[in-house]
Amino acid sequence: MPTFSAPDGTVLTYHVTGEGPPLLCLPGGPMQDSVYLGDLGGLTAHRTLIRLDLRGTGHSTVPRDPASYRCDRQVGDVEALRAELGLERVDLLGHSAGANLAVLYATRHPERVGQLALVTPSVFAVGLDITAEDRLETARLRRDEPWFAPAYASLEAVTSGRAAPADWDAVAPFWSGRWDDEAREFRVAEQRQRNDEAAALYASEGAFESEGTRADAFTAPVLVLAGEYDVAAPVRVMKEYAGLFPHADLVVQSGAGHFPWRDGPEAFVTALAAFRDQVVAGPPGT
Repeated sequence: MPTFSAPDGTVLTYHVTGEGPPLLCLPGGPMQDSVYLGDLGGLTAHRTLIRLDLRGTGHSTVPRDPASYRCDRQVGDVEALRAELGLERVDLLGHSAGANLAVLYATRHPERVGQLALVTPSVFAVGLDITAEDRLETARLRRDEPWFAPAYASLEAVTSGRAAPADWDAVAPFWSGRWDDEAREFRVAEQRQRNDEAAALYASEGAFESEGTRADAFTAPVLVLAGEYDVAAPVRVMKEYAGLFPHADLVVQSGAGHFPWRDGPEAFVTALAAFRDQVVAGPPGT
């Protein structure tokens, strides 16, 4: 597996799979091994995926300074990888918490980003609010599922700030568009793959206070891809998120939760491929 050195000397690993134009992928979690992204539902047939193992995750080494887990302090890692790859400009995809890092990088280095795809993104970097009712309203779309009642009761506890430890596991069905054995196995693997120490520091004080977090300063094409059923990134807020950028498209994937490439691989790949084609072709009249 190829490695490179971050600005502070931490040795980071990345993974290259697929064919086509390169797409640098930043995982969520936060601070989860990038292996969970897999081939992004078969996107490797259209793009060369470059998955970065963030510092202290996957095959990347643990940094000497734990404070460097803070999201804004990892922007330099992404820039170092771009330079390592020899790319003048890079197409960037961020999933969930990884979208925060993607947005910080894009607004700090706008000249280095060709396009930006934000998949079920966390909103910390752009300062939006997700209310309890946003999440509960989205959850109620699943009211006919056999697991709904206990999971919804736990989600009410979580969103009201009175959750017991068991409630966090009980809401897991809401993360997936299909709560089956495969989704359960994926959930168990997630918990093994995350660096909990790093996750606790990722959004620590000061991470998103820079003026560089202003999305309206980024003028390249943006795709915000939301899942119809995603309680982590509800559609109402994703519409608001897309509206922050001068040139953004919103795609809402039907039947998808927080991991849309797993819930509907064909729809996911079609949306990403169409976005790439649109960017290559340019806007009408150009």
